Amino acid sequence: MVAGTVRAGIGSRPCHTDGMDLHDPSEVVAALAEHGYLADEGLATAIFLALRLGRPLLLEGEAGVGKTEVAKVLARWTGGELIRLQCYEGIDAAQAVYEWDYPRQLLHLRAAEAAGPSATGADGPERVDELTDQLFSERFLVRRPLLRAISPTDDGVRPVLLVDEVDRADDEFEAFLLEILSDYAVTVPELGTFRAEVPPVVVITSNRTRDVHDALKRRCLYHWVEHPDFEREVAIVRVRAPEVSDRLARQVAAATESFREAGMYKPPGVAETIDWAQALALLGRDELDEASVSATLGSVLKYREDQQRARHDGLGRLVEAAQRRSGT
Repeated sequence: MVAGTVRAGIGSRPCHTDGMDLHDPSEVVAALAEHGYLADEGLATAIFLALRLGRPLLLEGEAGVGKTEVAKVLARWTGGELIRLQCYEGIDAAQAVYEWDYPRQLLHLRAAEAAGPSATGADGPERVDELTDQLFSERFLVRRPLLRAISPTDDGVRPVLLVDEVDRADDEFEAFLLEILSDYAVTVPELGTFRAEVPPVVVITSNRTRDVHDALKRRCLYHWVEHPDFEREVAIVRVRAPEVSDRLARQVAAATESFREAGMYKPPGVAETIDWAQALALLGRDELDEASVSATLGSVLKYREDQQRARHDGLGRLVEAAQRRSGT
């Protein structure tokens, strides 16, 4: 077996932007807008610095504010492969980094036994060593997201690694992730160390169901993603759901804003605003009315308690306030 092999070191990890000669965050705003994502100045600046400095970007915020979409848009913009690692409680190295393809290894072993002595004439202990080298070669290595992200690419474009909802993972996994992001290297005992030639673009998201450890935050650039303001949310709806009229988009954004200000158990995010607007447009509505809001409330409020509260507060008053706020 070959041990201690080092694959393409990265030295001091110089910044690479895949041909993007960025000079100002406004260029990021324009590029993201071309791919359907309307970022504010704060988020655009964080992305700009992450790309220029070659640092992971940690995005925190409530669910539905567009954190995951940032990584998807970056992949479309840069042309890099989107590699997504969805975190969950109990995730370990076998799901995140690598594992061995045991069924194929077993088939290979049985085929070798049936074939008899090797073509080189090796037998006894030598035959065992030869089979071991074959079984624990890259041929049977299953690369999971973290190992794939630091592997060389055919086109030389950095992949975009999305570590989604890291707050759902255990503390032990967070420490393991920090270790990999520190050196962009993974050690496979049977093969040696795989080290990125060029570090990937890394976006880590958290819904803050628990606090992310300070050590991981220090390794990353950090940005808290807020709900968009009224005018930007209207613009987002118009971009993501062009079939929705301007009047309906403004009224839906205003109503969603009211739900957030009411302190619902689960305030609706931008994703819910878009879903709600699309649902109303599909029903042929051009503006809000009490009956339509009642029928489609499940598109924007996903908890029964929130729906009950909205109805108790009065859907008619909600529609009137939304019309006044939207100026339509």
